Amino acid sequence: MLVDFWTFSCINSIRTLPYLRAWSEKYKDKGLVIIGVQSPEFTFEKNLDNVRWAVQNMRLGYPIAVDNEHAIWDAFNNEYWPALYFVDARGRIRHHQFGEGAYEQSEAILQQLLVEAGARGFDKTPASIEPSSIERAAAWNSLKSPETYVGYRQAENFASSGGLHQDKERTYAFPSNLNLNRWALSGDWKVGKESAIADKAGTRIVYRFHARDLHLVMGPAVRGTTVRYRISVDGQAPHSTHGVDVDEQGNGTAIEPRLYQLIRQTEPIADHEFEIEFLDPDVEVFVFTFG
Repeated sequence: MLVDFWTFSCINSIRTLPYLRAWSEKYKDKGLVIIGVQSPEFTFEKNLDNVRWAVQNMRLGYPIAVDNEHAIWDAFNNEYWPALYFVDARGRIRHHQFGEGAYEQSEAILQQLLVEAGARGFDKTPASIEPSSIERAAAWNSLKSPETYVGYRQAENFASSGGLHQDKERTYAFPSNLNLNRWALSGDWKVGKESAIADKAGTRIVYRFHARDLHLVMGPAVRGTTVRYRISVDGQAPHSTHGVDVDEQGNGTAIEPRLYQLIRQTEPIADHEFEIEFLDPDVEVFVFTFG
């Protein structure tokens, strides 16, 4: 058995999924059981409709346990997304992998446990996997921007004058210049523990980053609505550097709360100033991640 602790808006979890899908398909007839444990980081990840959407959209054909209160997480003393636990036929945890990577080693351990359980006749060549789009591995050598939370519980490197005001709506403004990995708000925002909400159109966020990919976890603050947005890079439309969730002119629409890929650059990677403007009211923003 392979137990995968994940959550559907986490880019690290998302980039592991191609391997889990491939292993499930390759070894399911040899006795491998994969169980995904959806352990939420944000409140919207507890909503079963959102979980069902994610499981279908991400094409996960193995069982998913919903661990909204982190009961399974705590039972494993887990601390990571993703975290893989390799369990033998006697129910003993024989190995673990915290975070992305080590995929060939992980598959070799799966094969060893299957052989111990009596499985035979499978190809021991590692599964051929070429992740694409948002699931593609990060460009680690050029990644210089960290995961950055917007909610005040974990927010860092905020650059708007006066700092973040907790749980109160306030009018923010961009600073005159921005250093690397600093970010700021513009317009009327209410910053809570895990997110910031703007109930008016025309609000903006700016972030100076250094990475191939820029993602933003966000969605409509009001269920059943959509929020149009427009992004720019160094004051210009992204054109060829646009991510899968925007067009070449930088336009996109947030339909459900999830991770949106907004920028994918090509080499060479350099510092750039990213800006997003929300053209509709009632948007909720959670965290920037990079790749």
